[in-house]
Amino acid sequence: MTRPNPIVRTLYFENNALMLLDQRALPHAIDYVTCRTARDVVDAIVAMVVRGAPAIGIAGAYGVVLAAADAFQAAGSGWRRKIAGDLAALRGARPTAVNLAWAIEMMVSAFDDARGDPTESLLARARAMHARDVADNEAIGVHGAAYVQPGSRVITHCNAGALATAGYGTALGVIRSAWTDSKLNRVYATETRPWLQGARLTAWELREEGIPVTLIADSAAAGLMRAGGIDWVVTGADRIAANGDVANKIGTYALALAARANGVGFMVAAPLSTIDRGTESGAAIPIEQRAAEELLAFRGERTAPAGVEAYNPVFDVTEAGLIDVLVTEKGAVEKPDKAAVTALFDA
Repeated sequence: MTRPNPIVRTLYFENNALMLLDQRALPHAIDYVTCRTARDVVDAIVAMVVRGAPAIGIAGAYGVVLAAADAFQAAGSGWRRKIAGDLAALRGARPTAVNLAWAIEMMVSAFDDARGDPTESLLARARAMHARDVADNEAIGVHGAAYVQPGSRVITHCNAGALATAGYGTALGVIRSAWTDSKLNRVYATETRPWLQGARLTAWELREEGIPVTLIADSAAAGLMRAGGIDWVVTGADRIAANGDVANKIGTYALALAARANGVGFMVAAPLSTIDRGTESGAAIPIEQRAAEELLAFRGERTAPAGVEAYNPVFDVTEAGLIDVLVTEKGAVEKPDKAAVTALFDA
């Protein structure tokens, strides 16, 4: 079955530069930020120009290309030593999303095969990873949609669509596939504070494709589930531990608890690159903290009283026992645990 194409390019590489869709400007404008150095890529990731674990990973891969080009120009055959600082900066740009570290290691593994100027060979590797991410997302969509019954209504949190990946999406990949298969009645998108990725990005993606979407406050989701008629909560993931615990956008854990309490299915959709087999459980996943001003002010205007402090973790951890289905490009597993996660890699 033919699947819909992404509505806009999240990122692409041309004329020796990485072009990143500036997601801070959406939904009001489609602007691109030009990254000509690895440090430009780091700054863009930190500033949330690009976000979403798979998209950050692919951006990081192209960042390695830019770093290698600069290192070769500066140090010739000594470029592998020269590049070390840029690699460290790229790895540290977003500590929770494991796809970034995974993508950089995939690029580094190609260093030994590079001869002379490494730029073209590394660019070919990054482009292959880019294309593979799109194909993997489409497979995730097919596997996840198989669990969705006709007439379903789902809740999704944050943005795990084409904007968060190289194209198509993980959680929204499932939703897109279910819509194409005439199984979906409506999507409820949480606002996803404080960056409003659901309001600005997910609602925009779904509207552009004609998929019925209703925006809800994050705090309205539990009541909506209790009222009945919600069949699934579908989210993405930024890191999945070896035992199936999932780190995702702050508020995911609360949605999982509400889903379990109200008999609603809870589905996590993510590529295998999001699974960190070196992290035994969610307790070991580092949780990124962002600036207090993101909560204390809105668009530069203070909303909280002076002297008030803020606690602003970007992610939380949902234990595997709260997850009904984990969907990857290799297939889906129900009630994920360490054995089930291992089996996905052995498939």
